Amino acid sequence: MRVLFLGTPEIAAIALDALVRSPQIELVGIVTQPDRPAGRGRTLQPPPVKQRALDHGLTIPILQPETLRDPAMVAQLAALHPDVGVVAAYGEILRREVLEIPPAGYLNIHPSLLPRHRGPAPVTGAILAGDAETGVSVIRLTKKMDAGPILAQHRRPLGSDARAAALTAELFSVGANLLIEILPEYLAGIIQAMIQDEQLATYTSLIRKEDGLIDWNQSAIQIERMTRAYDPWPGAQASWHNQALRISVARVGSDLAGLVPGTFADHQGGVWVACGTGALELLTVQPAGKRTMSAVEWRRGLRGGL
Repeated sequence: MRVLFLGTPEIAAIALDALVRSPQIELVGIVTQPDRPAGRGRTLQPPPVKQRALDHGLTIPILQPETLRDPAMVAQLAALHPDVGVVAAYGEILRREVLEIPPAGYLNIHPSLLPRHRGPAPVTGAILAGDAETGVSVIRLTKKMDAGPILAQHRRPLGSDARAAALTAELFSVGANLLIEILPEYLAGIIQAMIQDEQLATYTSLIRKEDGLIDWNQSAIQIERMTRAYDPWPGAQASWHNQALRISVARVGSDLAGLVPGTFADHQGGVWVACGTGALELLTVQPAGKRTMSAVEWRRGLRGGL
């Protein structure tokens, strides 16, 4: 099976690993984003997918166009003669000219139970919504974002301690293996695809830095979800005496009677904050310019009171 792979970040490299391991698959090319400047020296760094391909010693073309709108790049992809494409967090919506290259189209790994949580932040969306379960879907790409027919799904409970980074990596690993498992049957035309119910569709948006800013008038339950949904970026960010304080791990508790939302307090041997509904015990925090530490350690280091 001649496969063209498109992906960029570390989670996409997880899918690339699975494709490389499969004896059924012949990777004919990789498309990823260009090298970007990073670090203090702003030196060019390859995206994780390119680096992983180099680590595997792959000698196939690794293409890094700024955009896939260039007709010359479209022709270069067509010359690879893929049977099917696989897309995992590539970073650009594929236009019709690219979608039409593989005879069997493109399969996409999406870490949600589609049609729920379409868009760029499905795991964050599931955690913020307090979903009881999550999963990963393998779909065939269409022009409309994440709306293609579902070829396979894996479901699992969404634990109350699930954090976005670890869960996303886990779901991409499961999704990559699921894709490889169904690929022969898909190419043979014997998989019964499930059309998504548009009435059940929900959507997520690109995560912005300001999304992590805590509003203490919200419920303690919702703020605790933020600490897990915005891990690792942008993090759940609070302000304490006009200094940034990242809340990494927290626990929901009962009300702190009579305290205004946003009030920090010593309570039951820990550091608590009053919320719009309920209260939050801070367990792990990161003060501005300092390392991550327990909230109790942070409290001990304060010169004044809370």
